[in-house]
Amino acid sequence: MDTQASAGERDPSSQRDVGAVIHAIRILQHLAAATGPLGVAAVARGTGISPSTCFNILRTLTRARFVAFREQDKTYSLGLAVAELAAGFLGVSHAELIRPELERLALNYDMLIVLWRVTEDGHIVLIDRAHSHTAVRVEMRLGLRLPMLVGAVGRCVAAALDLPQAELRRRFATLRWQAPPSFEAYLADVEAARESGWSLDNGQLYRGLITIAALITDQHGQPRFGLSGITIAGQHSPEIFGQLGRELREVAGFAARALFPASAMLQNTE
Repeated sequence: MDTQASAGERDPSSQRDVGAVIHAIRILQHLAAATGPLGVAAVARGTGISPSTCFNILRTLTRARFVAFREQDKTYSLGLAVAELAAGFLGVSHAELIRPELERLALNYDMLIVLWRVTEDGHIVLIDRAHSHTAVRVEMRLGLRLPMLVGAVGRCVAAALDLPQAELRRRFATLRWQAPPSFEAYLADVEAARESGWSLDNGQLYRGLITIAALITDQHGQPRFGLSGITIAGQHSPEIFGQLGRELREVAGFAARALFPASAMLQNTE
């Protein structure tokens, strides 16, 4: 038995705090108390930490997703990883937690990034969006409602639901597209989405628009939210779509773990 360690555990005041950890905690607490995103100088003033130390800690926290960085005004706010740590104690809406990721992706990929809610009546509803800052851009209104199996998000939903082929064919027949794919092509896209974790709609739901999407599922694997990037055809090189698809899949997975932790499922079964 290590008697020194035991004595230290019995008397925490005898231990020396790690300065970098204390600084990181102070920064996170300051961001949590702020009414909006803050720049490095504001964080430094509010915490009493030097600007250079603040900057380095904020960069580290950003890489770990505990902090979200807004490129357009060089400010910081709390990130999704905070939700993962405090999933059972949050009063913030899911959309508010995901929004920093929407903004980051919109700026990095220069396209509209959209958050959809999957509803119980078989639809997806546009509940949030982040725009790029280009002169020409796609616009989609909040509250837009679509059948949940249509488009790029719909292919991901179909992959998650894993419906019998006959049932999927029946539902597919009711969908409206501007340039409809065949059921065989749609089915192949659903299988590809199941394998890759993301999907693409190339001008089929809406002519002239390309949509890349991934799905946020709950602890039971049920679709809860869709993430999609939407752009005008010809505005981006094709390799960007795969890159965005993989990053949407990564963000969706991270959000799923943060918002719908497996521990919640275990608690519900006890």
